[in-house]
Amino acid sequence: MELGTFDRQLRLMVLLTQNRTYTLDEVAAKLSMSRRTAYRYLELFRDTGFVVAKQGDCFRIDKSSPFLRDITERVHFTDDEALTLRFLLESVAQGDVRARQLRRKLDRIYDFGILAAPDTNTAQAANHARLYEAVRSRRQVVLHDYSSSSSHSTDDRVVEPYAIIADAGVVYCFEPRSMRNKTFKISRIGRVEILDLLWHNEQHHTRVFTDPFGCIGPTRQRVVLRLGRRAHHLLIEEYPSAAALLRQEGDEAWLLDCEVCMFDVVGRFVMGLIADVEVVESDDFRGFLRQKAAVLTKKLGL
Repeated sequence: MELGTFDRQLRLMVLLTQNRTYTLDEVAAKLSMSRRTAYRYLELFRDTGFVVAKQGDCFRIDKSSPFLRDITERVHFTDDEALTLRFLLESVAQGDVRARQLRRKLDRIYDFGILAAPDTNTAQAANHARLYEAVRSRRQVVLHDYSSSSSHSTDDRVVEPYAIIADAGVVYCFEPRSMRNKTFKISRIGRVEILDLLWHNEQHHTRVFTDPFGCIGPTRQRVVLRLGRRAHHLLIEEYPSAAALLRQEGDEAWLLDCEVCMFDVVGRFVMGLIADVEVVESDDFRGFLRQKAAVLTKKLGL
């Protein structure tokens, strides 16, 4: 391929992945090419796996295209994550130059008019931002209209939020009323109100951890697994944070040595791939699997 052709195709790709659409005439004018050439490049993109979307007479390349998703995986934000970042940046003083530059960059990438549509959870994004600000400023908050699945009730909770586990969608808080540390699902919060009250119970806040399987908790237990090729691939695909903890043993085996907050998720992983996984450690984990196997055996009448 000629360098000039490749350069034009790259410039077209950059143009159509920005936060707007262009007609074929606009594309041709901006990149100094004919309408026929521009359309031929669009067909080439589509044939090679890009999602070329057309809205009326306008075109764009969808960011969900496999190639773009692969090269941006580590910096890609979901719609809700983008909204949360936008809310956070808007909470920063308007005179902050870096915050203003970041807002402009986000605005070029994401269409916040679309993201703020009814099918996108802007309220949850705002709650994320307020919880983050409360943790940062060490303030108490009111979780208005919190829907509890354990008590089957909806009420307001005054708490001290001290750890947000974004991937799990939860916030760890100390509740002065019950004098207990509790976990709250952010999706079940109606509205977060930041109070003009600083933390008073920091000595009771429990440190929490997130394990490679996405579980959270105040304690951790060691688990060591030997994985075959299939289990190895599935682990990396479903739990990418575990990849750094893998050590290869020969051509067909990998050792995973990690600490988990609970056995439930790693247990489901092992039981679903039992023919391709060997439990090396620990006795407690083996006991957990035996209990699950006994329940399954009883249910199946074996």
